[in-house]
Amino acid sequence: MAAGGTTARDQDAWICFADEAGQSLRPPKARTWSRRGHTPIVTVSGKGSGRVNLAGLICVKPGQRTRLLFRIRIYRRRKHERKGFGENDYARLLDAAHQQLGGPIVLIWDNVNIHVDALMRSLIDARPWLTVFHLPAYAPELNPVEMAWSHLKRSLGNLAPCTLDDLAQVIRSRLKRMQYRPDLLNAFLAHTDLIINPRST
Repeated sequence: MAAGGTTARDQDAWICFADEAGQSLRPPKARTWSRRGHTPIVTVSGKGSGRVNLAGLICVKPGQRTRLLFRIRIYRRRKHERKGFGENDYARLLDAAHQQLGGPIVLIWDNVNIHVDALMRSLIDARPWLTVFHLPAYAPELNPVEMAWSHLKRSLGNLAPCTLDDLAQVIRSRLKRMQYRPDLLNAFLAHTDLIINPRST
């Protein structure tokens, strides 16, 4: 992380943490209220229905407001449909981040196969404004995007949407709310114990 910090400072770059997640129509379980002796039952039909896949970036730069950027992809279990995000999907997300942030990017993400394969490496090499560092194996606590997914899933507790499109709409709404709460994003960063000094407002 020290090397990443030096690179970011030298390039006047944004540090962007990246991660992926997914949610099916089966909601996370959460505490709720009900009359004494009447356990609430929520009927869902999540089996075999596909999932909503998420890719997100938390972007930080000293003196700038912390940003959350994300993409949503619905997997409907159709024949020959890709289950998750592909290399070109990540490249498009990073291109959008570069355009929106207006500067070089130091990307920090994990070592899953799609992040390190030959196609992804070639896409990274074709972007001179992009520098990539990989997190240690089995270290989700160092990635603030993991905290964003946890916060999102807690907000989906006991939710019973009827369709994947309904679920995607709720998820998009919740993530957009996070985008307007830089203090919350800074709290996710603080949870990692990494020394970064973003602006709160």
